[in-house]
Amino acid sequence: MNIRASLRPLAPVLFAAVCLHHAAAAETLSRAEDRENVAVTIYNDSLALVKETRRIPFERGVNNVALRDVSAKIRPETASLRALEGGSLRLIEQNFDFDLLTPQKLLEKYVGREVTVIKTNPATGAETRERAEVLASNGGVVLKYADRIETGAPGRIAYGEVPPNLRDRPTLVVQLESATAGRQTAELSYLTGGLSWRADYVAELADDESKLDLAGWVTLTNQSGAAYENARLQLVAGDVNRVQDEMKNLRVQAAMAPAPAAAMAQEELFEYHLYSMERLTTIRDNQTKQVALLSAAAVPARKEYRLEGQSWYYQGAHSDLGRLHKISVFIEFDNRGGGLGQPLPKGIVRVYKKDSRGNALFVGEDRIDHTAKNEVVRLKLGEAFDVKAARKQTSFRKIAKNEYESAFNIELSNAKNIPVTVKVLEPVPGDWEIVTESQKHAKGDAHSAVWLVNVPASGKATLDYSVRMRW
Repeated sequence: MNIRASLRPLAPVLFAAVCLHHAAAAETLSRAEDRENVAVTIYNDSLALVKETRRIPFERGVNNVALRDVSAKIRPETASLRALEGGSLRLIEQNFDFDLLTPQKLLEKYVGREVTVIKTNPATGAETRERAEVLASNGGVVLKYADRIETGAPGRIAYGEVPPNLRDRPTLVVQLESATAGRQTAELSYLTGGLSWRADYVAELADDESKLDLAGWVTLTNQSGAAYENARLQLVAGDVNRVQDEMKNLRVQAAMAPAPAAAMAQEELFEYHLYSMERLTTIRDNQTKQVALLSAAAVPARKEYRLEGQSWYYQGAHSDLGRLHKISVFIEFDNRGGGLGQPLPKGIVRVYKKDSRGNALFVGEDRIDHTAKNEVVRLKLGEAFDVKAARKQTSFRKIAKNEYESAFNIELSNAKNIPVTVKVLEPVPGDWEIVTESQKHAKGDAHSAVWLVNVPASGKATLDYSVRMRW
């Protein structure tokens, strides 16, 4: 049998197969310039959904498409590329190449392969070239020449090509099958880390502290390794459950900002709230951006001085309660009307007040959680300087088994030139009742008694009470 003759009919088939293989192996490169539009939806805790459409040329059959300018922190398992406008694409496999091109990485990829070592004669400037095989690249380079092995490279190393799996930037490589040839509009969507947002609020108190102006800003931080040009931006406020999330939350401090010109549109989304920016915006890599969220003027505010006790005060006899106690200062307002009355994303509220010269000075800040409309926003700004309290236990005795009675005296002092009202809140354990009191209390809840004590300007006021407890 003539083997050579029998193989002749197979030659065209083998040649066609090789050609098809090379055609399928060739990559179609898609860059940021191919984007027709981009939409970015950012959640709390460094998570975002990116959707973009690209106009990509496809061959009929198997295609390898290298999608550049995607996030470096993409979650590859969430990536999806689908055809729009009636196109037909069938996904075969996808790879996320994040092994980025560096001199060291290039050297590592050439272990076991030949390179060209170029040396320059320092006296004459003449160059010589010699081929060598890279044996190792750990902690240096080991080269095998035709007649020797050397460590180190006394010159420049020239490479024949860049290995296909070594990229200059993170690239998503998708292998898919197209039913038709020609350009198609495809939608790429994926979840990524590195994009985060939070709300920041600036409040300015009126001179009499009865009203405040509130400006809300969204602070975006992009450390995803990609930029998003002219993107439709949406923000989701709420605590989305995530499985085995190991991404770190990014924290960037925001400065005081002027009142925003326009608010973001908001709507309900499942059990969360969605905020949409009305115009397109560009989110650059390694950038912090602030976007106007809301603006409200002359919001009615309430100031509260609060003295809050401890439950252990009531569980025995104590002789160390006579020290001065600091009184906390709170500002609160209702999330309704006057530019409010909408869900407030969690964030930090920084409060300012003008001095006698008209300079706005920082007076405190507090963090708020996601706050629904019509709820109360309550901010602890610090401790009072001119209002103090002194507490002492005047008696403690056992009445019966598991029944005790304790008495207290609280003296409140006010060095201000205006009267103040101090809210005294006492957490009392067990089954309790007030036996005696110098003024009427209100029951805050099952385990707290509340007194509102008026303290005159530059004066003092006292509160005496005894409580019986059973447990």
